[in-house]
Amino acid sequence: MPPMKPTRRLLLGIFFSILVVGVNSMLALASTAPGLGTAASYAILAGTPNVTNTGATVVSGSLGISPAASVTGFPPGTVVNGTIQAATAAAGVAKNDLTAAYGVAASSPCNFNKTGQNLGGQTLTPGTYCQTTAPTLTGILTLSGNGVFIFQIGSTLVTAPGASVVLTGGAQPCNVFWQVSSSATLDTTTTFVGTIMALTSISLNNGASIQGRALARNGAVTLINNQITAPTSCAATNVAGPTPAPTIAGAPAGGGAPQQGEGFPWLLALVAGILASSGAVGLGLVVRGSRRST
Repeated sequence: MPPMKPTRRLLLGIFFSILVVGVNSMLALASTAPGLGTAASYAILAGTPNVTNTGATVVSGSLGISPAASVTGFPPGTVVNGTIQAATAAAGVAKNDLTAAYGVAASSPCNFNKTGQNLGGQTLTPGTYCQTTAPTLTGILTLSGNGVFIFQIGSTLVTAPGASVVLTGGAQPCNVFWQVSSSATLDTTTTFVGTIMALTSISLNNGASIQGRALARNGAVTLINNQITAPTSCAATNVAGPTPAPTIAGAPAGGGAPQQGEGFPWLLALVAGILASSGAVGLGLVVRGSRRST
């Protein structure tokens, strides 16, 4: 076989570089869950001054508090599939891991701006949702698709009585995260899903439940006849979240265009088309050069 000419080597290099860039671009679509580290085994985490409970609360997963050590109301509340860690080294490590995960969730680029909207009555697909003010959650919020959901709450998170979050299309509680910049309150009989990571405190009113976790970085956690079940496993995701649109210098804020991620991804389609066309041209030139050399 005759040695490969420099031009053919160059074209082959360009072609495979295009393939690598294309694959990496597609992988970049995947939304990434903020790793909880050791905090993943906790259903409840608090900072100070205490964790308090009234009634027959059931916590499935560990319950921790650090640096404070006050845990009251257990019994009558019970902790199953875990232990109570009050001002222990393990609780301190979990709090540090929570702080790191909180930062990751808070820095996730916003795909959908839901400021001023009632999340109840909406069906949302995987991605990062931001609300610069306290959101409203009245009625049913549906999360659809086996991907990662991140909600960035710029203020408090307060649900209405009887509000609920439901999962469809393979969505998993382990992949739903609520990063709350202040405190969170789930009102009576709220049925909630996901890991709440609140900067301050978390309160669950009478009969509220969480398929997920109530993790408070600095404040207290208050419970009344609740059920909190930390996820113990998480299957691989197969639905990628959207990439945020690039910010153009000098572009006006707001306007009538769709929010990031809410319109057709023209930029992504254009990049994919260019990559595909360049790859086809490169491959054609390689084949043509090969025919000429034979």
